[in-house]
Amino acid sequence: MKKTITMDVNPVEILGAGNRILNEFCTYFPSLDVKDKGNDIIVEGPQEQVEDFVAKFAALVQLRHRKLNLTVYDVEDLFSGSSNSSALAEHGNAVIVHTTDGKAIRARNANQEKMVKAYFDSDLVFAVGPAGTGKTYIAIALAVRALKNREVKRIILTRPAVEAGERLGFLPGDLKDKLDPYLQPLYDALGDMIPPKKLQDFMANGTIQIAPLAYMRGRTLDKACVILDEAQNTNTGQLKMFLTRMGMNAKFIVTGDATQIDLPRREDSGLLRGIELVKNIKGVSTVFFSDSDIVRHPLVSKIVRAFSKEKPE
Repeated sequence: MKKTITMDVNPVEILGAGNRILNEFCTYFPSLDVKDKGNDIIVEGPQEQVEDFVAKFAALVQLRHRKLNLTVYDVEDLFSGSSNSSALAEHGNAVIVHTTDGKAIRARNANQEKMVKAYFDSDLVFAVGPAGTGKTYIAIALAVRALKNREVKRIILTRPAVEAGERLGFLPGDLKDKLDPYLQPLYDALGDMIPPKKLQDFMANGTIQIAPLAYMRGRTLDKACVILDEAQNTNTGQLKMFLTRMGMNAKFIVTGDATQIDLPRREDSGLLRGIELVKNIKGVSTVFFSDSDIVRHPLVSKIVRAFSKEKPE
């Protein structure tokens, strides 16, 4: 059987420099005759093996559409079945990433699964719900996974610099010193998933950036997974500013808790208003968590329910 595969992208993006990726791919089909003819690959041999080659090659091309570049390790994953991208995209409960001590991080409830699947279906995901539902942790796990799989070149984490009933100004040190404690939850989550030395290197070379929301103005964030945390503390203008930073090949995740607004006036929060404005746009998904999704200490869900009964002044 003879089959011709035509690629609709630059062949180097699939085959690799000097056909390195193609050569690795062909080691799994030693009995096939494979010829590279520019944008065409000609495969000849037993029908069953040719069909298997064509199917696997199509999967490799699809993987390239989700990643910035391919490596020989992607070929190994393809044939070993160790890549769980399709399982995550379809079911949402496969392993997202492993912690530094080897623990698997995966969705722990139905809404976390919805969030994971929404990430694969959409370039902009809103995750809204009470504290302790794992919104930010799952978002960071997805970002770390994307970075490790070379689907993005950088991770950018941001929060609006609004104090929860406290003042940052009196804290000692420069601006970074003042903001680091406020951004500590983001550091904690990253520290669970990336070894300290590697995380330090990523922070130093800009692969991972953590900054207050005001620092996003004027930037175009492409080839990145960008997470806005505590989005309930943004007004509509700030949220618009953030969302319009989206560049090519970017994933944006916005998390927030509409019951924990630290702005001087609760009505100034732009989170729910922003979701309402963009909810019908293709490529935007929203997942609403409830107190039944809380995955912290069992008391947390009871505390959230108790406080939700209290009317705001």
